[in-house]
Amino acid sequence: MLEEMKKNPESHGGPPDCILLCRLRELVLRELGFRDIFKKVKDEENAKAMSLFEGVVQRNDEIEDDGKRVENLIRGILAGNIFDLGSAQLAEVFAKDGMSFLASCQNLVSRPWVIDDLDAFKSKWTKKSWEKAVIFVDNSGADVILGILPFARELLRRGTKVILAANDMPSINDVTYPELIEIINKLKDADGKLAGVDASNLLVANSGNDLPVIDLSSVSPELAFMADDADLVVLEGMGRAIETNLYAQMKCDSIKIGMVKHPEVAQFLGGRLYDCVFKFNEA
Repeated sequence: MLEEMKKNPESHGGPPDCILLCRLRELVLRELGFRDIFKKVKDEENAKAMSLFEGVVQRNDEIEDDGKRVENLIRGILAGNIFDLGSAQLAEVFAKDGMSFLASCQNLVSRPWVIDDLDAFKSKWTKKSWEKAVIFVDNSGADVILGILPFARELLRRGTKVILAANDMPSINDVTYPELIEIINKLKDADGKLAGVDASNLLVANSGNDLPVIDLSSVSPELAFMADDADLVVLEGMGRAIETNLYAQMKCDSIKIGMVKHPEVAQFLGGRLYDCVFKFNEA
């Protein structure tokens, strides 16, 4: 396929952009019988992260200042986003030493990040609460459980309805819709609370996506319907937030957040490898 595209870039139904290349790769993998190649790693990392969840939210809850607490939550999302087996270098680090979530939080590159709207977001956060947020999640393990869920829980506590949009089918180590439902059910207590916060306004939606990137023009009808009245959209992870939707314009407030884990992406943005992107745009 690559040889054909070198001769004629449009030979596989369009320009060879990130989405098309990912789609072709997934097709080939599935044709050869590789459906969920990281299942075992995902299950192990999810179990590890679930055992740390209470401690992570407790540390956040101890921060009294609203602005400082949300900054800590955002740092947690970026630190969790390191668990990405789509990055060869990081996959090697995992295989060798594993990865400590707390150490990752403390070792984020210094601010200002390559795109850094955190201060603007913090000032908005202290003045405004959102009715309904849609969060496109990324990887299994620490990413979704210790990064995204504590942030979602904080939104719930402030009265926001939260929809977590997860992939329909497996791709790399991204969390899938059925896996995320199972994780949340395990983390909730008998009263349906998430570490003491009422989670009745937390929904998981099937995004209809089967790639580590996302084309927002073709999400599932169910997600399109649920997102219709959202006033905050969060895209998380290098594939969805940076490689395919960094400049996507939303009709509501939006956050694009992720860590830069490929040298080519760092070069494109003019930043460092493992730099962070936090792009906040108001409606």
